[in-house]
Amino acid sequence: MESEIQLTPSGRLKHFLSVSGLSRALLTEILDTAESFIEVGERNIRKVPLLRGKTVVNLFFEPSTRTRSTFELAAKRLSADVLNLDISTSATSKGESLSDMLENLEAMASDMFVVRHSQSGAAHFIAESVTPNVAIVNAGDGWHAHPTQAMLDMLTIRQHKGSFEGLKVAIVGDILHSRVARSQIRALNTLGVAEVRVIAPNTLLPNDVECLGVKRFTQMEDGLKDLDVIIMLRLQKERMQGGLLPSEQEYYRLYGLNQQKLAMAKPDAIVMHPGPINRGVEISSDVADGPQSVILNQVTNGIAIRMAVMSMAMSGQTETNTSRKEALE
Repeated sequence: MESEIQLTPSGRLKHFLSVSGLSRALLTEILDTAESFIEVGERNIRKVPLLRGKTVVNLFFEPSTRTRSTFELAAKRLSADVLNLDISTSATSKGESLSDMLENLEAMASDMFVVRHSQSGAAHFIAESVTPNVAIVNAGDGWHAHPTQAMLDMLTIRQHKGSFEGLKVAIVGDILHSRVARSQIRALNTLGVAEVRVIAPNTLLPNDVECLGVKRFTQMEDGLKDLDVIIMLRLQKERMQGGLLPSEQEYYRLYGLNQQKLAMAKPDAIVMHPGPINRGVEISSDVADGPQSVILNQVTNGIAIRMAVMSMAMSGQTETNTSRKEALE
């Protein structure tokens, strides 16, 4: 199970591969730790020494400007050394196996791998393959999970709504292809919101989506009623097979969030988007830039959440290594 490989014997975070199986207390600890790091970004010198002397490798097998840059900033603010590995020009493109590459990186005394991969389960596989003293953080794998994105979204919600109890939250758009949506749903349910809804055409909803603990809606007018939080998703056209949508214009007419549709939710509802935004496809510019949008807050919170996860995982690794050393003595 993911929860078992992610945790130390005492229940602390060792890897961060998914929010699945993690307790409400641990997710809350991640949020509280991130809150303490927000102040670091407001200092003249934006650094703390928690990971001084540690080496973090950004191991991105698929492109991502924002996620990689926020992980890099997070690691540097923790005073770690950072290596950004461009996989497209690395030895793996020249025939070297993934196992060989990992062993070579381990031999360079790396302490943490931040992994982004197009294949679901890749981060879990790497966590099982590396030596025990290397922490793995999942920066997104296939359609499976994007746990740090989910947690920065949870932090943003808590900042604006105070708590999760009683909240009604909807995730709108391409649920079928979204690892972000899967992680958000698990985090929201674990943290105790009153209701999670998904709103999308049937072609963009998994057949068994209700099994994730959500209410299914195919009409915006029905799904947006009485909402506290609206999370819009990007259409992931790169993962779609033909025929799922008639056109982007028709999708925007039915499922794009504009001021008229936003008015169906509560007057103080907040609007979120994990990015990148396709304006005029899933959201109008006046909503994305409007007073109910907290999209830029999400970006800021991404650095604090990634600082929290990296520092907690490294602390968990220290505990594990100490216990292993004591057992051998």
